[in-house]
Amino acid sequence: MAAIAVHQLAQCITCHAWSPDHSMIALCPNSNEVHIYKLSQDKWERVHVLQKHDQIVSGIDWSARSNRIVTASHDRNSYVWNQEGPEWVPTLVILRLNRAALCVQWSPRENKFAVGSGAKTVCICYYEQDNNWWVSKLIRKRHDSSVTSVAWHPNDILLATTSTDGKCRVFSTFIKGVDTRDSKAGSSSDSKFGEQIIQLDLSFSWAFGVKWSPSGNTLAYVGHNSMIYFVDDVGPSPLAQNVAFRDLPLRDILFVSEKMVIGVGFDCNPMVFGADERGIWSFVRFLGERKLSFSGSKYGSQFSEAFGKFYGQSKIGASNDGTDPSRSRGVIHENCINCIASLGEVSSSRTTRFSTSGLDGRVVIWDLQNQEDLSQYLC
Repeated sequence: MAAIAVHQLAQCITCHAWSPDHSMIALCPNSNEVHIYKLSQDKWERVHVLQKHDQIVSGIDWSARSNRIVTASHDRNSYVWNQEGPEWVPTLVILRLNRAALCVQWSPRENKFAVGSGAKTVCICYYEQDNNWWVSKLIRKRHDSSVTSVAWHPNDILLATTSTDGKCRVFSTFIKGVDTRDSKAGSSSDSKFGEQIIQLDLSFSWAFGVKWSPSGNTLAYVGHNSMIYFVDDVGPSPLAQNVAFRDLPLRDILFVSEKMVIGVGFDCNPMVFGADERGIWSFVRFLGERKLSFSGSKYGSQFSEAFGKFYGQSKIGASNDGTDPSRSRGVIHENCINCIASLGEVSSSRTTRFSTSGLDGRVVIWDLQNQEDLSQYLC
């Protein structure tokens, strides 16, 4: 089985992020606090509690190089936490929001980070050395609803967003004095701040979980209509594909290689999507094993079996179309999986280890190394 460790760290987890060496994990237990756990003698010990926000922390990201934590909260604030000795010291970020901050992510070079919000805006934050604080420039009047997720392109300039207006957009975030003109970034470094590169109208429902492939050549995001979208050659003439599945919608995704994506969401079981040699994406399989929610007794009555099936469907949201009611329940997570994070090297183009967390309060570590049927997608 791909799951190699299961840790019950809270009653409910909103989001989580790993330290650069993966020895510590920062998570929000569905509150206004951030708890930092460290693995000690095969047990997770809580070593820090970050207390500064007034409402639920909706986003956490831990920078891989500078060892800084950025948090975003429904209280409309964001903080950058620096470790000074044994303590984590917060620095306020000037976001200028009038609605909740919903998501946050460091840029690849860690000189900026992006915050998506319920105010239909995206804040691009950077550090001002003279004033010793983080300030933001806002991308306004582009989204028609809340920004649910953000994802940085490897060139550190382009930023992809998804929104509950059903659209995925890509913007230029070039800031003079912060970014440099780089020939590797192509024409994106010539674009002005906030310029919209492309708008994708592929989904007719809420959109979540946008991610770039390691090379930046493919963009993927999910819709609340149980579909996942893949876009190649992002620009004036993009090539788009969509994959529909019969199961519950996804909330977040992760590229583990150029040809493989892991999706997590309301089905409580990670889903594997892969691309063949022609670049055609399709659903491969569920990553976790299945188990029957109700095992019918050999001598049980037809009524008890029917009632058990109906009760199982009502508990896990299965359909009544003749399919197995256990298909909507994974063996590891017992509630919606809302966050997935890589456990590989930042500079690597592929990873076989990642973690998931959900509303059941569990953090599950997965390893694809010995999954022989998936090896063709990891190369």
